[in-house]
Amino acid sequence: MASIFFFIIIIIIFSHFSDAQLTCTSQKFTNNKLYNHCNDLPHLNSYLHWSLNPSKTTLSVAFLAPPATAAGWISWAINPTGDGMAGAQALVAFKASNGSMVVKTFNISSYSSIVEGRLAFDVKDKRAEFSGGLMRIFATVELPEKGMTMVNHVWQVGGSVSESGFPAKHGFQPGNLAAKGRLDLLSGQSTGGGIGGGGDSRSKKRNIHGILNGVSWGILFPIGVIVARYLRTFPSADPTWFYVHAFCQVSGYAIGVAGWGTGLKLGVESKGVTYSGHRNIGITLFCLATIQIFALFLRPNKEHKLRFYWNIYHHGIGYAILVLGILNVFKGLDILSPESKWRSAYIIAISALGVIALLLEVITWIVILKRKFASKSTKPYDNKQQPLAP
Repeated sequence: MASIFFFIIIIIIFSHFSDAQLTCTSQKFTNNKLYNHCNDLPHLNSYLHWSLNPSKTTLSVAFLAPPATAAGWISWAINPTGDGMAGAQALVAFKASNGSMVVKTFNISSYSSIVEGRLAFDVKDKRAEFSGGLMRIFATVELPEKGMTMVNHVWQVGGSVSESGFPAKHGFQPGNLAAKGRLDLLSGQSTGGGIGGGGDSRSKKRNIHGILNGVSWGILFPIGVIVARYLRTFPSADPTWFYVHAFCQVSGYAIGVAGWGTGLKLGVESKGVTYSGHRNIGITLFCLATIQIFALFLRPNKEHKLRFYWNIYHHGIGYAILVLGILNVFKGLDILSPESKWRSAYIIAISALGVIALLLEVITWIVILKRKFASKSTKPYDNKQQPLAP
């Protein structure tokens, strides 16, 4: 069971690790182009590089993002009149039918009026690339106003493009809806949503929901499992290990219930927005954890004949909660699309717990094998061969 658990954890970690490693400061371009500023945008795993030429009032930009699908599109826009999509002057990149990457310009005067054509400002040297799962838009734009150093910008990704080269509607997940901000072209600062970044009350509720569930299912429950599995091997840790294990699991359950409650509240407030996988795993976790908590009151004595079956049930549900909890934390991160540092922090934390568990696994087996060897060596010598115990 433990080997299966570690295998699943490794798969989960490494499936997300490449994204966490990538930051704008580590990115390089095929033409060795250098930019004065870069920013890890807080949503849609996107990145922006730029250099401002104040004398010419031009902005050289490189926007990078993974499209929603391989046949999808990415977009970066400046909005001279507002802070959302309506009024945005957009650059959209996608792969054409002949396999080449193209960049088109769209004037989004309203959510129902998206017109391909010239923008409110000139765009030069626009081109696009697609490699390593990331699309890249390169362009030089002439800013709408002379001396302009602050712009409202919007970015987006979509899943498909029509045969005529018109981008299909993007998703309406929180990350898509929050992909906007205000960019200080001189200082390099970008304001926008994300964990710890303020935002409206619904964003705060989402952040609270994510933090509560990350701490409970993603941290406390794994610690409780590690304590129960490994510390009880040492007689000196008995019964301390049990109380620490119970504390971690009960605390994790209480915090998890709070996170589950905020999730239900968000679901009620978000009409038409459903994350079926994340929701179903969350409900399953709540039910399994509730059953597991009741196991504390139903635990037979060590000598009881039902204790063996109780152990199977308790351990099986415990490992199921462990794997589902970590998986759902990553699903939540994908939905919330926080700054990359939050995903990186969780990966580091869960990786550290995994390394500790592996080391304790090795130590535990060494202790068990030594005990078996010592017990055999202390048995009295008997000339009569005895049948081996099954």
